Amino acid sequence: MSSPAERYAAAKKRAAEAKTKLYGFRQQLSFELDDFQIQACTELEKGRGVLVAAPTGAGKTVVGEFAVYLALKRDGKCFYTTPIKALSNQKFQEFVDKYGADRVGLLTGDTSINSEADIVVMTTEVLRNMLYADSDTLRGLSFVVMDEVHYLADKFRGAVWEEVIIHLPQTVQVASLSATVSNAEEFGGWLDAVRGDTAIIVSEHRPIPLYQHVMVGGRIVDLFAEDVSFDEAGTEQRRESLTVNPELLRIARHDRATTLTRSGRGGSSRRDREEFRASRGGKAYDRSRNGGRGGGRGDDRGRPGNDRRYDKGERGNSWEATEESPRFNVSRPQMIRALDKAGLLPAIVFIFSRKGCDGAVSQCVRSGLKLTTDRESREIAAIVDDAAKDLNPSDLDVLGFWSWRDGLINGFAAHHAGMLPVFKEVVEKLFAEGYIRAVFATETLALGVNMPARSVVLEKLVKFNGEEHVQITPGEYTQLTGRAGRRGIDVEGHGVVLWQPGTDPAAVAGLASKRTYPLNSSFRPTYNMSLNLTAQFGRERGRGILESSFAQFQADRSVVGLARKVRSREESLAGYAESMQCHLGDFSEYAELRRQLSNAEKNASSSERRIRRGAAAASLEGVSRGDVLLAKGPRGVVRCVVIETSQSLRDPRPTVLTDDGKIKRLSPMDIDGPVVIHERLRMPKNFTGRSPRERRDLASSLRNLLQDKRPPKNFDRAFKFSGSEQYDAEIARLQRALRQHPCHGCSDREDHARWAERWWTLRKETDQIKAQIGGRTNTIAKTYDRVCAVLNHYGYLKLDHELDNEGYLGLNNPGGAAEESAATAEAALAADGAALISQAGQRLRRIYGERDMLTSLVLESGVLENLDPEELAAFITTLVFQAKREERLVDVKLPSPAIHDAWDITVREWSELTDLEEVHHLPQTAAPELGLVWPMFHWARGKDLRDALNGTDLAAGDFVRWAKQVIDSLDQLAKVPGLSPKFAKTCRKAVDLVRRGVVTHTGLGEVD
Repeated sequence: MSSPAERYAAAKKRAAEAKTKLYGFRQQLSFELDDFQIQACTELEKGRGVLVAAPTGAGKTVVGEFAVYLALKRDGKCFYTTPIKALSNQKFQEFVDKYGADRVGLLTGDTSINSEADIVVMTTEVLRNMLYADSDTLRGLSFVVMDEVHYLADKFRGAVWEEVIIHLPQTVQVASLSATVSNAEEFGGWLDAVRGDTAIIVSEHRPIPLYQHVMVGGRIVDLFAEDVSFDEAGTEQRRESLTVNPELLRIARHDRATTLTRSGRGGSSRRDREEFRASRGGKAYDRSRNGGRGGGRGDDRGRPGNDRRYDKGERGNSWEATEESPRFNVSRPQMIRALDKAGLLPAIVFIFSRKGCDGAVSQCVRSGLKLTTDRESREIAAIVDDAAKDLNPSDLDVLGFWSWRDGLINGFAAHHAGMLPVFKEVVEKLFAEGYIRAVFATETLALGVNMPARSVVLEKLVKFNGEEHVQITPGEYTQLTGRAGRRGIDVEGHGVVLWQPGTDPAAVAGLASKRTYPLNSSFRPTYNMSLNLTAQFGRERGRGILESSFAQFQADRSVVGLARKVRSREESLAGYAESMQCHLGDFSEYAELRRQLSNAEKNASSSERRIRRGAAAASLEGVSRGDVLLAKGPRGVVRCVVIETSQSLRDPRPTVLTDDGKIKRLSPMDIDGPVVIHERLRMPKNFTGRSPRERRDLASSLRNLLQDKRPPKNFDRAFKFSGSEQYDAEIARLQRALRQHPCHGCSDREDHARWAERWWTLRKETDQIKAQIGGRTNTIAKTYDRVCAVLNHYGYLKLDHELDNEGYLGLNNPGGAAEESAATAEAALAADGAALISQAGQRLRRIYGERDMLTSLVLESGVLENLDPEELAAFITTLVFQAKREERLVDVKLPSPAIHDAWDITVREWSELTDLEEVHHLPQTAAPELGLVWPMFHWARGKDLRDALNGTDLAAGDFVRWAKQVIDSLDQLAKVPGLSPKFAKTCRKAVDLVRRGVVTHTGLGEVD
């Protein structure tokens, strides 16, 4: 029992707490706050900024909501920023429900509601634009909540977060909410330096314990031998003592041995087989550990309390296979059934492919899988039909509505960026309300909307990053599995990795026990940013502001470690150089010749491949129905007849019937060069290709024609790509030089060559590190000077001494001394603090986007004035759209001469701009893209979605997303100062043409 003094002290403390704003806030909540939430809210009330880093689902948004509460109690304003529109809509609805519609506003790229309200929810880009425009809406601002602030690591958009943090007035308190990152102290140190007194609150504790498993053949096996949660596995002391479940190691050995047997390289030993038999009675996930907890709607059917294991005797279990060749993999429907039996639904299954997600839903539908009751199916159907009631009925097929609806009614769905926004929102709503038990999602779901589940499944631990297939990182693993475990519903969450051939349990354990998720800046000055900085603060102060960025903060800290790496590598290089010495001559010289020859051969091959593909596409545009085509493909000669021509000019893919009776679409990717039209074949009038008999008869006619009129051998040899003679000559010269070199006759030549290759690889790495060290000091400011030099070259930015004459710094010096001229321009710009921004520069200040400078140059050329609204909408896509597959981009016919003229000028301006950027050592502006021109032109002319997308591989959801970006870009151009009223009117008319149908369709709770 406590003493009177202790009771008095406690009473006094309670009385003091009752006077705080936090006490009043807590009275409104239906749950108790965790320690980290109380600490963060207390620091905010004291007037400090806060950085809160906590796992997904830990409740860090409560801190942001307290900032909103504080602002209102102090008669101030609060801006709540989010990275994506879906999150903005979600928070807007929450605040409207809590504080009323008159006190809450919403600002996104295409939405403006009650912008002068006390609470305004907005995307981060909107706040950045406000700061540069010195908007009146900023008056009275006392708090800014930056939700998902770890987005500043995003390669494309991350700089916006740093711009906002740097430019916000010092009187504004910032509450930064982040996922768990391993360098939170470093990031917090930067916030403290830039924003003033900032408290760093880090919590690695998950309120719901997370347990790790591997699904092997439908059987759920614990990852670790110990009964350890995710939190415990991540601690340094526990990580060293953790052991992988021995059963998984035995399974891995047997899997490898079975693979070797099938490939004829050996087999499993007797000991392996005995261990494997023993393992089948080993440590599996026990549902009884999960029993007794609440489970949401799905658990009405969850048979709570069953103590069920996945043992070999269970019917339908794919684990039940022969000992010599067990089935470790499962189909997607089997996987969902296994999760259902184990009581682990609802689940999110991460599949790193949109097609994979849609395919998973189709497989589940075909398998007859049903996770809902009849009553739930009827309720789902009503919700789905209501959400789609305003969609054009003719668009439903192209949107994939019916297959999507079938999956939902049965309790499962896909979720990815290629879906229509309203479809994604319906999935989110139904999942949150417990109607849907399984969602097949891409990783984008892990970054945005709140959709917690009982379990998370990773189908693979490899993903495509846009360039190559790579292993996911421990940070990505943490973020994905962090969705498992619903606070207030589940006692524990579960992360499940699906067994794939070659799975290494130790590697999975490594992912599950590491907490390495560093937050690295992606900040770099852009043309728009540099002009806005110069206009607001002047040259010298602008440079100083950029030097306070997180990017520079990290760069300054890293130099010491880099210097240590250089010293270590220099020692290794000396050893490599000694090992590659040859008694016959200078082997480094010989190795350089080998490298030059290898590069020449690669360049010749890639150039020929690219030109062949372009020629193939051009030849497919000119084919007609009945043409008999010959072409070389990767698998031999293609012999076929055209049965339907392609409607797409961007990616011509005619439908053909091959000589073996198969119907396919012939793509430029399928052939190694242009097709040859060998003959014409009379086509039956009513040929559809649907019946096997039709196909057999036509294929027979094709074979007979080819028999009668045999194609010449080597028919494709006439194709010779431009520049091949130069490549051949250079390759021949290098081969001669190689053979004539003294080291060519050395008996140890290949051994020396291996050491030379190691030396060269390490030398490149070392030089790169040295370059990093040399560039780390004032890195961002130097980039700013280079950007300003380009702006100066185009006359957007002039220095004081230039105002008295017509000379420009940059690349105008005669004699071609481009590098010297560039250096001169940068030096002058760095030294001279005063500058004048031209009218063109003022216009660029209002253009935001990846191709801001290119857009401005095209705008200044005046060519856009010649476009009508439909043409303008189509053309703007070239400056907005980003194609996924570079190899599919080929020249296409454009909808009108005016668009063609605009395209020619755009390509010329882009070419000159990138040449200039190369000279100034700046990242090159992305090339303009033609991939969306025709779809947007058709859409702007009033065609329905099916017709607009006909002949493209563009998903409906992607089209809508790009259309909204086109609207945003056109809206920017309409508001650019100094342009003709006629052009502004054309922009607004183009916006009206694009903003219709599915592009404007709002979903459940979305405001537009």
